Amino acid sequence: MKENRKYKRVKEVCSKASSNIVLNKIEDNNGDYALYGASGFVKGVDFYHQEEPYIGIVKDGSGVGRVDVYPSKSSLVGTMQYILPKKDCSLKYLCYALRGLNLSKFVNGAAIPHIYFRDYGECVIPVPSFSEQQHIVSELDLLQSLIDKQQTQLKEYDNLTQSIFYDMFGDPVENEKGWEVKKLGDLCDVYRGGSPRPIEQYLGGTIPWIKIGDATKGDDIYLHQTKEHIIEEGLNKTRYIHSGSLIFANCGVSLGFARIITFDGCIHDGWLAFDNISNEIEKVFLLKSLNFCTQYFRNIAPDGTQPNLNTSIMKSFKQIVPPLAVQNKYIEKIEAIEKQKAAVSKSIEDTQKLFNYTMDKYFG
Repeated sequence: MKENRKYKRVKEVCSKASSNIVLNKIEDNNGDYALYGASGFVKGVDFYHQEEPYIGIVKDGSGVGRVDVYPSKSSLVGTMQYILPKKDCSLKYLCYALRGLNLSKFVNGAAIPHIYFRDYGECVIPVPSFSEQQHIVSELDLLQSLIDKQQTQLKEYDNLTQSIFYDMFGDPVENEKGWEVKKLGDLCDVYRGGSPRPIEQYLGGTIPWIKIGDATKGDDIYLHQTKEHIIEEGLNKTRYIHSGSLIFANCGVSLGFARIITFDGCIHDGWLAFDNISNEIEKVFLLKSLNFCTQYFRNIAPDGTQPNLNTSIMKSFKQIVPPLAVQNKYIEKIEAIEKQKAAVSKSIEDTQKLFNYTMDKYFG
């Protein structure tokens, strides 16, 4: 029961140290010890490392507030913070307890989001006996391992989709199988989105506002809804497209994302829309073909701060057009895989709910 728990402040059960390693100082190093950043492994280094496993917290920038356990004989970049448990907590239990605090609520700053130990160090966490800590960790580890396995299964289905495409059609850029080729601009209309600015002044309406973030999770063929909506006054500053349109992220790290929307809505200038698609090419096949060419598109994108494909480049893209019977055979296989992926995704959702419930039971 929560009322019988023993609580202590975070700063009483762990010690904190910040990494002073700066990436530009270790560019030429390639040592035996792992160096980690907010996105994971960076490279091998030969200098300071932590002898024992420890907790690392992203203290500023991308991923701020994320908490993970890192292995012994590794180190962290300067945007990370070391946390080591004292005698009251086991390492893994402390990691879960810190996650239970939801450190993102302590984030300060907009340009460079950051958190300080002095803020969350005053928070209290439950500190049960070591045997109960072990029980809690085992329960949460089991649920997390199930989620990890299911997510791996989803990635394997995605790899299978790619493999089937290559087996049936080859590389669509090289076109070693000699399929008929047409310019994309001859197969459909290509439009670029537009962004009313500042966007904050146009939010809060009823017209779906399609952002890249709406397409980063779940179904990787169709997009069914958006998180945000804009007011009618923004319509003349953006691109309004209809249900069934194929949209394609044309810039930045998201370049290559493609979805078929199932509603009418507006796209910003980070999207291209492909509309009035010829009956020579199936929409789902076109989407998967564009996905397959993501690296090619990145390579041909004009130089700049980030890759960016304009409508002229995409209209000139030479798209393979296999016979419709072959395209439909591929789509049948993809649809079967998508059903399996939907089942796995539902299982992940259910397991995640159980994980969240368990976290709340022990740390809420």
